[in-house]
Amino acid sequence: MTASEILDKLKSLENPSAKNLLLKHGAKEPFYGVKIEELKKIQKVVKKDYKLSLELYDSGISDAMYLAGLIADETKMTKDDLQKWARGAYWYMISEYPVAWVTAESKYGQELALEWIDSPDPQLATTGWATLSGILALRPDEQIDKDFIKSLLDRIEKEIHTAPNRVRYVMNGFVIAAGGSVPSLTEYAEAMGKRIGKVHVEMGGTACKVPAIPDYIRKMRDKGYIGKKKKTVRC
Repeated sequence: MTASEILDKLKSLENPSAKNLLLKHGAKEPFYGVKIEELKKIQKVVKKDYKLSLELYDSGISDAMYLAGLIADETKMTKDDLQKWARGAYWYMISEYPVAWVTAESKYGQELALEWIDSPDPQLATTGWATLSGILALRPDEQIDKDFIKSLLDRIEKEIHTAPNRVRYVMNGFVIAAGGSVPSLTEYAEAMGKRIGKVHVEMGGTACKVPAIPDYIRKMRDKGYIGKKKKTVRC
């Protein structure tokens, strides 16, 4: 399939009710509100395609940008590609998910994530923290610098309640990722979550909620998910 064919297909799958909901979350026209399950059907046909992913992302259409993340070949993505994607992500469904996923799976993941979390641009900072969460979910424990992750957790404890709105959400997610993905950090993250307490994030008037860190980690423990690594963070 060509980029033009895919864009025509996405337009044919336009979902007005989904569009209205996503507008509340920060989406901007042009986009179609295509369901993720429909994007995954296209992903199964296309599989990974580096050139096509770049073309779809450059369309600026949110649905196509999300699909670009699903089909991107992380082994071919350059640092410049990832920087362009991160800076072109105009709302969190792109910055925190497809861009962060592909970056986490690339060889530039940690380098770029650590650069982005220090950015004064909240959108870029969210991409950085989400990328780090993805790296923890993917990387074997022996390749994780536990002391360094602790230093990031300590930073979050100090900054989370005064950070920009959406940055608070992904910081909260990083603490959960550390506790859930790295068994030696589970108790540390859980205790920190109790000290942090409730994290307030404006969710655009929707019913979405910020997960409580200790509760979420406890649920992961009860289900036997602690320390289980993923082959991919894309979904």
